[in-house]
Amino acid sequence: MSAVAEPPLAAEDVLAVELLTRVEGSEQLHALLWSPGPGWRMASSAVLGGGIGERFWVLNAQVSHGYRRSDPDRHLAVLADSVGARGPGVGLMTAADVSRHARAHDGGVDAVVTAGVDVRGWAASPVEGTVAPMAPGTINIVAALPVALSDAAIVNAVATATEAKVQALLDAGLDCSGTPTDAICIAARTLVPEAGEVHAFAGPRSVWGARLARAVHRAVCGAIRLS
Repeated sequence: MSAVAEPPLAAEDVLAVELLTRVEGSEQLHALLWSPGPGWRMASSAVLGGGIGERFWVLNAQVSHGYRRSDPDRHLAVLADSVGARGPGVGLMTAADVSRHARAHDGGVDAVVTAGVDVRGWAASPVEGTVAPMAPGTINIVAALPVALSDAAIVNAVATATEAKVQALLDAGLDCSGTPTDAICIAARTLVPEAGEVHAFAGPRSVWGARLARAVHRAVCGAIRLS
């Protein structure tokens, strides 16, 4: 993949994503790579590197519409390796154009969001086993907090960011809670001297949870406008 110049980041932004481009068949596809290296613990629902643990990078890769591969984790691992991502990482996937992403910052918390909302609905659907049509979908959220979080707090942060996503969808006039394939990655610092204490809370009324919610809300709103 080749790199494309990104707009300059504000001095306080942590999520310094790199926009990459590759060609598969006749289609030009993009990816966003964040490579902070060691010192970060992440909680993610991603197909590659999901769960909670130390992670060195996050790749949000665009794939073609009607993606049919049955090994997305392996595909993402190959893509990450091709751009020099080393060590454990998180791989996200979407059919939306990730070059049309949105960023937001609030009090030390950064969020980068890509959004495809053509396929959307409510999480509590009255019909089980419904298969969504193949179309651009998926809201991928990556957010970074400059503090250390306990296991409970980082799970709480996932919930807080998800609530902020739903609020943004409703504020944008979309009658839904998300898409069937939404994914999230929350990054927090490992316990190092400059990170200070381990924070036990990340709900929307905690200091860091409130900042996370505002950053995610603004980034989701921006990504929806760009989609």
